[in-house]
Amino acid sequence: MNPHDLRHLESDKPRVLVVDGSKLVRKLIHAVLEKELPGVRVAEGGSLAEAREVLAGEPVDLVTTALVLPDGDGLQVARAVREAGGQRYVPVIVISGDVQSHLEDRRFTEDVTDYFDKSLGHNALAAFIRGYVQPQPIPDAHVLYIEDSRTVAVAIRRMLEAHQMRVTHVTNAEDAIAYLEAYADTDGAPGADLVLTDLYLKGELDGRDVLNKVRNGLGYGKRRLPVLVMTGDDNRDNQATLLRHGANDLVLKPIEERLLATKALFQLRLSRLPTAPVPPEP
Repeated sequence: MNPHDLRHLESDKPRVLVVDGSKLVRKLIHAVLEKELPGVRVAEGGSLAEAREVLAGEPVDLVTTALVLPDGDGLQVARAVREAGGQRYVPVIVISGDVQSHLEDRRFTEDVTDYFDKSLGHNALAAFIRGYVQPQPIPDAHVLYIEDSRTVAVAIRRMLEAHQMRVTHVTNAEDAIAYLEAYADTDGAPGADLVLTDLYLKGELDGRDVLNKVRNGLGYGKRRLPVLVMTGDDNRDNQATLLRHGANDLVLKPIEERLLATKALFQLRLSRLPTAPVPPEP
């Protein structure tokens, strides 16, 4: 095999850039990625400057970055990715122990594709990254989907079913709540693996009421029954309120299939993983 052929084969393997000021954390993430994603190529950067050096070379398929770096922050890394040639649409994942407050304050910029709470552990992180670089379906994962527009529902349902998810569609919050209540205190509880709801629905109740019922009325935690809320509301305070009240994540409209599937599959995988906290940094 000549060197050109070797380079071609190497270029077919996903390349992930891991940016973190802690060498130990970089090595831990590197090791987990190599174990969980066979064939992955991992580049490391300990600072914003080193990340820029990597980005100036061979293109990457995904970037993970700590929020705080010795010479900058993860948001600057995200901006550097967008400015790098041919890498405008590369997923950028911010890893932080303070994700929730940043989400609630809507401090992440549009350059950040997604975010990850480091307290969930490196195995969960590997599953999260796999969803972007090597998405794998969870056959027959059951989604309770709440949407009052039948036209939109057809499109979203096709997106989910394309990733082998099983969908139960209802058109209003009242029917969704009745569905979940019918499964409460039975062996089939909670009745679905994930709830996907539009925020604004026709009728007296809406997506907020569904969320309140799941978290407070039925008492299901985020791992027991994940809830994704779809919204076109770009008001940061309203978005923060949904997250504080128990939404696992938001899917902003217009809906992009890859992002919706990735978020749904990640929450489904996370709900099945045992809790594995990240070791403390030295």
